[in-house]
This record gives sequence, C-alpha cells and structure tokens, in this order.
Amino acid sequence: MGAEKVAIIKDKSMRLKATRHLLGDLKALEWMLERGVFESGVQRIGAEQELSITGGDWKPAPVLMEILAQVNDEHFTTEFAKFNLEINLDPLVFTGDCFTRMEQDLSSLIAKGEKIARTLNAHLILAGIVPTLRRSDINLKNITPLPRYHHLINALRELRGESFEFRIEGANQWISKAEDSFIESCNTSFQVHFQVHPTEFVQAYNWALAISAPVLAAATNSPLLLGKRLWRETRIALFEQSTDTRNSSHVYRDQPPRVSFGSGWVKNSVLDIYREEATIHKILFASTREEDAGKVLLKGGVPNLYELCIHNGTIYNWNRACYGITDGKPHLRIENRMLPAGPTIIDEVANAAFWTGLMNGLPEEYKNIREIMDFQTARRNFQYAAKLGLGANFYWPHTNKQIPAGELILKELLPIAREGLKKSGIAADDITRLAGIIEERVSSGKTGSQWMLDALSQLQQNGSKDEALVALTAGMSKRQQEGKPVHLWNLPEMAEAGTWKNRFSTIEQIMVTELYTVTEDDPVDLVANIMFWRNIRHVPVENPKGEITGLVTCKLLMFYYSNNYQPGKKACVKDIMTTHLITVSPQTKTTDAIELMMKNDVACLPVIYQNKLAGLVTERDFVKISAELLTETDEALKV
Repeated sequence: MGAEKVAIIKDKSMRLKATRHLLGDLKALEWMLERGVFESGVQRIGAEQELSITGGDWKPAPVLMEILAQVNDEHFTTEFAKFNLEINLDPLVFTGDCFTRMEQDLSSLIAKGEKIARTLNAHLILAGIVPTLRRSDINLKNITPLPRYHHLINALRELRGESFEFRIEGANQWISKAEDSFIESCNTSFQVHFQVHPTEFVQAYNWALAISAPVLAAATNSPLLLGKRLWRETRIALFEQSTDTRNSSHVYRDQPPRVSFGSGWVKNSVLDIYREEATIHKILFASTREEDAGKVLLKGGVPNLYELCIHNGTIYNWNRACYGITDGKPHLRIENRMLPAGPTIIDEVANAAFWTGLMNGLPEEYKNIREIMDFQTARRNFQYAAKLGLGANFYWPHTNKQIPAGELILKELLPIAREGLKKSGIAADDITRLAGIIEERVSSGKTGSQWMLDALSQLQQNGSKDEALVALTAGMSKRQQEGKPVHLWNLPEMAEAGTWKNRFSTIEQIMVTELYTVTEDDPVDLVANIMFWRNIRHVPVENPKGEITGLVTCKLLMFYYSNNYQPGKKACVKDIMTTHLITVSPQTKTTDAIELMMKNDVACLPVIYQNKLAGLVTERDFVKISAELLTETDEALKV
C-alpha cells in the first residue's frame, strides 16, 4: 500500500466506486488464472528491509524525512513512524549467487542510509523492536507526515469504535490501552518475497503456513517492549493487537483481524484469499489511477489490478499473497511478513535462504499438507514459536508427539531447505555458508532474542534497566557494523552506553517505576510498615484512576508518631499526607529536576505521564548517579 498512489475514501460514492473496481479486478484475475497468462520458466525473490532510527543517545530519533531528503535513492521510502525507514531491494532471479547479491545490495544501501544518518547524529538499527523505545515515542507527533498514514490511523480507530487493548504475557506482563494503533510502528521486519506459479500456488501457500512456526522460531529478535521481557517475537502479538478492529460489542462474531495467521487452508487458488479479504474487510483506500481491468484484458494488455493490490496492502497476513508485473508479465508471490529485522544483514540473508529453500524444496509427502495436518495445529505452532522461540515444541505430521523446535529444524527442515536451494542452482558456497549459520544458531540456541535477554540480565547487575537498554542498543549497533552473525556475538558491557548524557539526561532514564502506593483511606500504620519492609522513604497516594493525590514521607510519619500519635485512634493516610506536590514529567531534564528539588527543598519528585503517576525520583537516585560518575571519573584519571 505504501508504494501505491492512494486516495482517502471520503464518502459513499467513493467507496462504491472503489468496491466496483475491486470486484472488477477479482473478475479479471479469475480470467487470467483460467487462461494461464502468468509468467513461467523463471522464479524471483525479493525483500523489503525496515529499520529503526536512533539518535546519538541510542533512543528513537524521528529524522526519517531528513534522511529521505538527502538520500536521493528510489530504494528508500517512508514507514509509519518518523523513527523508522524502509529500503526496497530489486528483485533477483532465484538461482546462482542471488543471496550474495542480496547481501551486497543490503550492505550497500544500509551503509548509504547510515552515512546520511550520521550527519544527523543518528544511527540505523536492525531490531524487531528497538530496546530503547519509550512510551513518549509512541505519540502521533512521530507519525510520518503523509495523508495515508493519518487516514489509516483514523480508519482503524473508527472501525474499532473503542480503545485498543493490549495484553502480552511473557517473563513480564504488559497490559495497556491506546486510543489509536500507532504503537504498531514499534515493529520493524525483513519481508521476503518468493515467486510461485499459479498452478503451484495452493500447495506452496499451504506449505508456507505449515513451516511458519519453525522458520520464525529460528529467527526471533524482539523479546523486549518498553523494557519488559515479553514474547521471543513480541512483534507478532503487538501487530495483531494494535490493528485488531474487532470490538467487544461483537462477542458472538467469529471474524479474523486485519493481521492474522489466516482462517484456514487454501483450497482452490489465490482467489480464495482475495475473495475472503473482500468479503470480510472494509476498503480503506481508493486508487487514484483509473483502470478498467476487463477492458485492459480485452485489448490484450496486462492489468495492474490497482484496487486489489491496495486493498490487499491494508490486510497484513503473516503470509501474504501478492500480485505483480515484471517485464510486462503478471506473476504471483508469497510474502513472508513474520521475520524481524536483524540481528545482522547476514542473519537476515540466512533467514531468507532458509525460508525460500524450504519453499522450493517442498517434499512430495507434504504437497497436500492440509490432508495430513490440521490448520489449527499450524496456527497453534505459530503462536508457540512467537512466544517461546526455539524453546517451543511443535506438532508435526506423521508424529504422535510434540517435537522440540531445534530438533525439527535440524533433523528435517534444514536438509529440505538445502535441497530446495540446490534444486534452483544456488551457489554451493552460499548454501554451505547460509545453511551453516542457521544450523549453528539453532544448535547453540543463540537467536537475537536470546542474546538480548542474556545481555539485559548481565547489564542490569551493574546499573539501572534504562542504562542496560541503552548499552544493549549501542552494543547491538556495534556488532551489526562488525557483521558477524548473532550466534558469535559476545555480551555488551555497560561502557558501550557512552557518556552520562546517554544514560541519565532525562528523568525517564532514572526514575523508579516499581511503585508501592496507598489510598487516602488506608491506615497510617500500613504506610509505616511499607516503608520499613521495602526500605523506602516516600509512598505516593493515588486514587482509583491512578492519579496522585498526595505523598507520605518518612519525615511526615516521624512527626505524626512523635506529636500526634494516640493509641487506639485510627488515623488515615489523608490525615497526614502532603498535597503540596512538586512533579515532573518523564521528559524533564535531570539537571532541571535537581534544580527543582533544591529550590523547593524536597527529597522526592513524583513523575506524571498523561495525568497518571508513572514513577518517582528521589535523592537516593541522584546519589547512585553521582557514585557512578565519580567511579567513571576515577577510572578515566587512572588511564
């Protein structure tokens, strides 16, 4: 959809016209399939690379438009958010050294973008979700300033009719609500395209569904969201939930979301998919280019099927069927949308080789996969892969038990992929090199997700979570530049986070978010015990809406017990709390917060975000920072 010329549907007449064009495109496609006019004798692959943009502090930087203004290269294009970027690769014939060329093309284009980003004090990062993403980044001020993105946000909000709800549970739990779907912009992926002939489409697409789980399990690279450890591929849950336009008022209706694994095996042709999309999902955009597909066919031409492609581009199946034209001939492709960006270019190319090799190596025994595997099993496998990565067990045809992901990949699927690559004449050295990367990554269990989780655990032993996330992202960037596949990466050190400005410049980076709160009607004794049990000196008071109404300090408690305490009297928090609150926001500069504390002679600042209590920052936090900075200074002087 991003590459199409589209118009926002503003009224019923536009929607009617667009719907008629969509129906005409479907009839034209049916005619083309019946007469076998599609390209044959050649098979191509392609890819779309999405990247995150971070600033010199390794936090998301909304400089997409500035990069595009300088790059002057049609391979580069916009993404949903101004802190993301997309690069579209040229198609390659699926033979010979195509993967070496894909690697070279990616390296050249990313290096070109990185060079420009550096002039803006920014970096390009390959990560399914950049670890340093903050709540403040998920703001419509960061949406790419093009009408179609704003319309997409508004259209999805209108279809939803209520707040978007999020619930993702992993080692941590993330529960949230949002008024729009912009949070899906957190995701970046590496989308791989594989051309198939229409006569082989049904078998190929169903096979793509069946192998989705193990392919994803071997490639996970987004275990973190807003500092929380969630799924091994959190992108999957986040994208599905952030674009789910179904609402709670339709409790009896069974309707797939706009992002899904699918609703069942394909039985007849690619038309099964497109007809279902036209039946279930409302049209969001209309093409600005007039085309009567039927008339084009009657004149001996090849129609572009503009409306069909635009509608299909607003439905995000993890395996997407695509129509296109190359050298004047129509073709069909399957787009793999589940693979995350990163961890390195060579890891991405290895993932692409593994998937396309599997697709091309489809064994005879699996050509009618829907007869030997239940669709719900394939979908369940996919969910397990997203949640657990290589730690998942899968149900697989011809077995009566669950098979560990690694065992299935190494013993059965990787040999199939090797044969599939060999079948198309892929260079032997590339097969050995790329299949070897998959084998070593799976054997060691060291995916990008595992590396991030291990790195975060180690880094947090020597600093705060925010410091660890900065060092993690900086370390990821450094290792991406070095180019070694992720299974060979060592863990980062805190020093990789850079100067104090990268770690302590804003309150968001140092505030405590694990809060112990009370209500106004709680007994004073509860506050005293919380302070003693948790070794803290400040307890915020909040109402049922999560809004802070007061603060109880150790000083106030001491005053109460020494002057007003009366045995048997049941004093409540509201009787002793202070309502004179000096607050800050997560984006407040640390230096400004220190000045505010000194000016008002307070030892604690509640942090407020969207009128809710988000955290606390106290004198103790600044002592920790001072200790770290003094230690760093001493070490620097020794050198």
